Amino acid sequence: MLRIYNSLSEKKEDFVPLQEKHVGIYACGMTVYDKPHIGHARKEVAIDIIVNYLKYCGFSVTYVRNFTDVDDKIIARANERKISFCELTEENIEAFYRAMDALSLARPDVEPKATEHIPEIIAMIQKLVEKGYAYPAPDGSVYFAVEKFKGYGKLSGRKLDEMISGTRFDVDENKQNPLDFALWKASKPGEPKWESPWGEGRPGWHIECSAMSTKYLGDSFDIHAGGRDLIFPHHENEIAQAECATGKPFAKYWVHNGFLTVEGEKMSKSLHNFITVEDALKQYHPEVLRYFMLSTHYRTPIDFSMANLRETEKKICYFYNTLAQLNQFAAKATKPVRNEKAVEFINEFKDSMDDDFNSARVVAALFSLFKYLNEVLVSKKTRPSAGECAGFAEAIREVGQVLGALLRDPKEIINEIKEIQLNRYGIKREEIEEIIEKRKTYRAEKNFELADKMREELSAKGISIQDTPTGTEWYFSFN
Repeated sequence: MLRIYNSLSEKKEDFVPLQEKHVGIYACGMTVYDKPHIGHARKEVAIDIIVNYLKYCGFSVTYVRNFTDVDDKIIARANERKISFCELTEENIEAFYRAMDALSLARPDVEPKATEHIPEIIAMIQKLVEKGYAYPAPDGSVYFAVEKFKGYGKLSGRKLDEMISGTRFDVDENKQNPLDFALWKASKPGEPKWESPWGEGRPGWHIECSAMSTKYLGDSFDIHAGGRDLIFPHHENEIAQAECATGKPFAKYWVHNGFLTVEGEKMSKSLHNFITVEDALKQYHPEVLRYFMLSTHYRTPIDFSMANLRETEKKICYFYNTLAQLNQFAAKATKPVRNEKAVEFINEFKDSMDDDFNSARVVAALFSLFKYLNEVLVSKKTRPSAGECAGFAEAIREVGQVLGALLRDPKEIINEIKEIQLNRYGIKREEIEEIIEKRKTYRAEKNFELADKMREELSAKGISIQDTPTGTEWYFSFN
């Protein structure tokens, strides 16, 4: 039985969707004022694995993820660059797609943009005004009256009176209560604007998600996902808006991924540790980044450090080198056979994912399986039969389909990783091959002293070599 940690109840609950075999998921997408960073990647990988596993379990899934393509940050950045806000958002949406496609993330079923749903947003605001949950202000803005919604604070666990007494507010004469938030913002000179019953303006940030999620998934749906930083005020405000407008419960399960730090510190441009996905992919292979993200449970904080990434890179190479050996023996099989060890691995995978999508436990099970395979494949006496090797390969692919990893041709991906490593460390492939060729010549001449010097020269560059029946293989051995 799949169990999910629900931020609303603060406990794990049995997953029972509103429709027996269908799941509706909404995830807050990117505010596209800049290129996507590794924090975005962490969230997207987590949701991708959740969607993949739900499909693996036999559910049909409708996955909706929005783009916030108009807000204060977008307007400010567009003005700073002296381009239209549309140019800026389209540029960053394309950058987002490039980054997420590189990480092998499946596209959502629906990707609504705020600017393309102004009529739905206005309609929801009108409902809230008519029901007395919102009020137009003198300047043409519209605010949600938080005191009117008795459930306000139920997701974040905050109490309204404590929020009011414990927070300092700038005086805003348009608001009846300092905690009230904008549903519609009156237009200012030079800003994007749309016609509305309250005058020209644009949507507030929170209302777009309530309007778009209910349009595509219905008034009530199964899972709402996003980063922990969105719990308050964004998700709290979404609940208030949607439930007051529809009179129905909003999302049944709230799923939030943990924070990402860089070398132990919060990522920030002021600390000069802001890393875009594009820049990270110049240093590490997409599969290394993806595997790094899923090696920690999605709710747990994760530290993006060079030491952690190098360790992940070594594991990916280890896995694929083992797969290359396994595939050689599996190729002789007439059909795959899953022995007790393979069945045990799949069962551990399912048990782990059923426990709130615990990909970290799956990674541990994978490492244990690959360690076993490395021990038994080396000898004819211990090696599983060809059919059993094919069964292991099939089981690894089955798990890999959910994780989005270990599905590539081993030789291809090892070469791709090597190319990235060469660029990262400023070494040319020709230099390595030239030294290896010299060593080969010295060995043929039985000049083992010079041959050993060539090995030492490679070692000084952080490169280890291994002589195999098919030639000399090299790999980076940096710790």
